[in-house]
Amino acid sequence: MLTVKSKMENPLADLISDDIYQLLNDHGLIDEKSVRDYKIRKKFRTLRTSKISAGDAIDAIREEYPYLQFDTIRKIVYQLSK
Repeated sequence: MLTVKSKMENPLADLISDDIYQLLNDHGLIDEKSVRDYKIRKKFRTLRTSKISAGDAIDAIREEYPYLQFDTIRKIVYQLSK
């Protein structure tokens, strides 16, 4: 019998393998808010590299995350590492 395992997209593919991500997620060890913030910071850096102003980059990210305020995204992208 063939079992099909559902694969979810690994937003941390540049850091960890899909199998490791799946294992951590299955055990509830992935903090979704931190993953979201990581994706936002990564997208912001990409947009800024392509010569888009910071305000326009934040507005573009707000289109993907409409539930976040402009200032919230600004805090996420300029947050210092702990």
